[in-house]
Amino acid sequence: MEGKQVPAIPSSLRGALLAQRGHLIGWAPVCLACGIGVYFALGTEPGPAVYAALALALVALLLGRRVLGEAASPLAVGAALVIAGVLIAGLRAQTVSGPVLGWRYYGPVEGRIVGIDRSGSDAVRVTLDEVVLRDVAPARTPSRVRLSLHSDIPGATPRPGLRVMTTGHLSPPGGPVEPGGFDFQRHAWFQGLGAVGYGRAPLMALAPPDGRQPLFAARMALSKRVQTALSGEIGGFAAAIMTGDRSGIGQDTLRALRVSNLAHLLAISGLHMGLLAGFVFAALRLALAAVPWIALRLPIKRLAAAVALCAAAGYLLLSGGNVATERAFVMVAVMLVAVMLDRRALSLRAVALAAVIVLCLRPEALLGPGFQMSFAATTALVAVFGWMSGRDTRLPRWGRPVLAVVVSSAVAGLATAPIAAAHFNQFAHYGLIANLASVPLMGALVMPAAVLAACLLPVGLEWVGLWLMGLGLRWILGVAHWIADLDGARGTVVSPDPAVLPLLALGALFAVLWQGRARVLGALPMLAALALWSQAQRPDALIADTGGLVGVMTPSGRALSTPRGAGFIARNWLENDGDPAEQEEAAARWPAVLPGGVAITMVRGKRAAKALTGCAATDWLVFNTDPPEGLACTVIHPGTLRQTGALALYAGQAGLRVVSARERTGDRPWNRR
Repeated sequence: MEGKQVPAIPSSLRGALLAQRGHLIGWAPVCLACGIGVYFALGTEPGPAVYAALALALVALLLGRRVLGEAASPLAVGAALVIAGVLIAGLRAQTVSGPVLGWRYYGPVEGRIVGIDRSGSDAVRVTLDEVVLRDVAPARTPSRVRLSLHSDIPGATPRPGLRVMTTGHLSPPGGPVEPGGFDFQRHAWFQGLGAVGYGRAPLMALAPPDGRQPLFAARMALSKRVQTALSGEIGGFAAAIMTGDRSGIGQDTLRALRVSNLAHLLAISGLHMGLLAGFVFAALRLALAAVPWIALRLPIKRLAAAVALCAAAGYLLLSGGNVATERAFVMVAVMLVAVMLDRRALSLRAVALAAVIVLCLRPEALLGPGFQMSFAATTALVAVFGWMSGRDTRLPRWGRPVLAVVVSSAVAGLATAPIAAAHFNQFAHYGLIANLASVPLMGALVMPAAVLAACLLPVGLEWVGLWLMGLGLRWILGVAHWIADLDGARGTVVSPDPAVLPLLALGALFAVLWQGRARVLGALPMLAALALWSQAQRPDALIADTGGLVGVMTPSGRALSTPRGAGFIARNWLENDGDPAEQEEAAARWPAVLPGGVAITMVRGKRAAKALTGCAATDWLVFNTDPPEGLACTVIHPGTLRQTGALALYAGQAGLRVVSARERTGDRPWNRR
């Protein structure tokens, strides 16, 4: 009867599918992620009718899977999970919706401080809710805005819950700096940010903290206490690890950590959460085992796991609960619950379950480097150590921890290197050395000292743990600066085609998850992805969405139209080119001519626009203000760029092909005005 139910499936394929029984849970997050990826790749937002049809298809697949037989049933479930991914992502996009500022605003900005950090320019940055803007109706006022404070006059010190006011420049979150680039509008939409900007006036306090954010206040108070005990960059590093507050870390230190591939030690991620939970679990289990009466009567392993889970939950709350920390907590929680249920803690099943939970809670996390790198490293480590566990290494007992450190650093580095290179356009040549010299110290000294400091905090003796913590962090920062200063420490790479990372991920996952010799076929999409990356084509010209910057590709690199201004856009263009040059160096290459002899001219300011007498039909003129009428050439100005976003120009035999950022992003909730 079973053969009659699935006549369309060849016997060889049917046998291969049946061989996957018991290992299919690993494919659940893969299918779910495919659906989420489809949603974000759509050019238009699905309507209610589409969502209804998808929901019906989902129900039909789940109800009809038994009819398909044992071999084909998993395919139906996989298809249902893909549809579920689309529905979950669409639901999440609608539930986080809020007003977005539709114009540039200058005037008083009032609100309550709910976030404090630092901007890329090293300025203090505050996030406000309960926002009030002059002459803006409450229904059109963003729920949250983010302001960088650039005042030379001292103002009120930002504190959690403090109601403040300043004069600020606000604008809607910007779109990609180039077609296909990072979409900050989408990122801001899921963060609830309706406007971003800056202020040069001092911050004024209107009302004291309202006390409605006790965890935020406690986190910032602890950060201040840590930075008082450990001054300078060491204190800032310690505060970042313990509370998630990075405001005490300067740009030079951040650069050194990134170039040395140690920036992951700064974020409260799986490493920190795992080290903290592991230390608490091991220490408590050892302490309970030392008391025979308790060890013989109580399930000390389960008790230790439960307390470690509580410690991890407290760390999550104290650290601010950002996306990376939530993801790390979910992974650790799944593993600790597995311990309490007498199941294997480190298994692909646990990793898959954690990934499903994270994707259901925050489907937008799939697009970020944090999710991708975290689960890539974890999956690779579990797979490699699972393979090694069944083999005799014939090493002495003291050599096994050394081998584990070397293998874990190498495997995690290899698994995350393509993702880091694709997102950040750089790779650390000496990252393995830096991690081997730093990561063991994090587990052996820094995190245990942090737990000790937290335990001694109520009695005022936290300085003991912080002093020990400072010793380890001083070494790590020394390693970071030493590695970063080596010649050739930082390599650059061109941005890949959007299909590269999905192909790499699917190939690697097939090689890990598929049971049988066919897993070697996972190498094919990975090789195709690398070949596609090697042929990546960068635009011959780029035009910023403000009209204030133009970049033309030359044999020596991209030439930029100005040495200053639009620094964020210029930096991103050069990074995406894989070009290590600074903006001033790239501006020295200007002027530049496109293939075919087409010249692009920048016209800056109203005076230059009025002085323009005319242009040839083949010319391209880019204005950062309103252009004069009657020009015979191609004119790009802020009015058109507001509709198209940034532009990319590709020269070909048929002339210039123009691609706009809006063509790539489509008509989605986060880019509607």
